Amino acid sequence: MSQSPVSSRSQSSRGLVRPLNHFLERWVPSALVFAIVLTLIVAVLAFIFTDATPVTVLVGWGDGLAGLLAFMTQMALILLLGHMLANTGPVRKLLAGLARVPKSPVVAYTFVFVIAALASLITWGLGLVVGALLAREVAVQARGRGMKVHFPLLVAAGYSGYVIWHMGYSGSGPLTAATEGSFMHEAAGRVIPVSETIFSTWNMLAALAVIIVVGVMFLFIAPKKDEEIIELPGDVGSQPYDPADEDVTTPADRIDASRILTTVVGLALAAYLVVHFAQGGSLTLDVVNWSFLTLILLLVRNPFEIIHLTAKAASNVGEILLQFPLYAGILGIMTASGLIQVLSDAFVSIANPTTFGMLAFLSAGLVNFFVPSGGGQFAVQGPIMMDAAGQLGVDQSIAIMAVAYGDQWTNMIQPFWALPVLAIAGLKMRDILGYTTMTLLASGVVLLATMLLVSL
Repeated sequence: MSQSPVSSRSQSSRGLVRPLNHFLERWVPSALVFAIVLTLIVAVLAFIFTDATPVTVLVGWGDGLAGLLAFMTQMALILLLGHMLANTGPVRKLLAGLARVPKSPVVAYTFVFVIAALASLITWGLGLVVGALLAREVAVQARGRGMKVHFPLLVAAGYSGYVIWHMGYSGSGPLTAATEGSFMHEAAGRVIPVSETIFSTWNMLAALAVIIVVGVMFLFIAPKKDEEIIELPGDVGSQPYDPADEDVTTPADRIDASRILTTVVGLALAAYLVVHFAQGGSLTLDVVNWSFLTLILLLVRNPFEIIHLTAKAASNVGEILLQFPLYAGILGIMTASGLIQVLSDAFVSIANPTTFGMLAFLSAGLVNFFVPSGGGQFAVQGPIMMDAAGQLGVDQSIAIMAVAYGDQWTNMIQPFWALPVLAIAGLKMRDILGYTTMTLLASGVVLLATMLLVSL
């Protein structure tokens, strides 16, 4: 049987990125190793390009290790609470209902991507888990209806929604810049409200454009009827929380099995958030976390369920907690040695107000390979770009979003954040990397064009 032109194009498109995929699979180490190697590189750069002594570098590193503890906790909570929220009973039921919407395999891939992208705009932790869970639910529903779908592509579509997370409600860079007393506040010299970054018209239009372009791309690369596909493995799945599993025998057990206390605290938090915004309060990392905790408290059935959800989510937080002190130490070296100023001046020497956004975006995409955490990347790169923007007279919001765009962009070929998704789906990175590389290319065109247009 001869292949259709679209089928041939989709196979050739995936073939173009195989060398890159092979390289990444063989040579990209763990994110922890990257953080250690980057620490050594920054220390060497400080010796080469500044007059810092070994003692200065060592003390700057040691003093800096504790410099991001509050920020580290905020980042860990976003991932923890997003994972918990995605696994609450009502959200799982919603995903099961959404999984019945696609009526054809071609539509299913784009549908999973769009829903995952919207969830990522709410919070990146939610987007990651929703993408994986929805891909699995769609595959289950498709198998029940006799509809064949390519499971690795569904999972890739779910992970691809993460490509716009930093443009949304939980964007760590913009939210840090909007938080008084943060390191980004100090670097910018002022608090930069999210109305200039996340909720700017140009950023929201760019997010919409990425959703449209990448969504159409999935229609283009979807396998056709005559192409080989891999369906959902029979052993993939997880059981949601069931209150019947709890052994309620003592008065203490009955308290833990009651919904009253979680509902009361959830309502109290909701009331606090209403008062906070009514009094002119701003959107910060803490407010984002408390809004997710509010939803969790109101959606769960009892404290038993919160304990169950926390235990499941906590395994995804460990690497963040270990890596952030290393990123803070890197920032400490750059600050103590003056390397921040050296790197900023070097960037200014090759950029101008028109090219700044594009070059900052591309450099952030490269840095993301070494610092895959968005918050960690802003700790390392944010102050450099803010200083460079100030020297060139570039709007600080452009500098913030350029780094944010670059960070989210190369996540498509940096495996660190894909690990929770792959664990839920029972796949390996090589199973989805060809497809997510296509997401990288399609979204990169939109993001690069956005940086050019807002800089003109």
